[in-house]
Amino acid sequence: MIRVTDVEVLEGARLRVEFSDGTAGQIDLSERLFGPVFEPLRDPGLFARVTIDEFGALSWPNGADLAPDALHARITGRTPIPS
Repeated sequence: MIRVTDVEVLEGARLRVEFSDGTAGQIDLSERLFGPVFEPLRDPGLFARVTIDEFGALSWPNGADLAPDALHARITGRTPIPS
């Protein structure tokens, strides 16, 4: 199972993410920060509080989270394998 192993906050709602398989890349979330859970992440202060949870997913204090397989698929251009 792919897990996020490192995350770095960049300008403009972007993240640099590394995965357990050695893949690394940047992802721009600026166009995806909508809805009741993700819209608060438009605040740069809250966005910068991203952590990696015990499942290797990205998470924020307001309850927003992003699955590692979906992030990996976006960065590599592959379709995630259903669990």
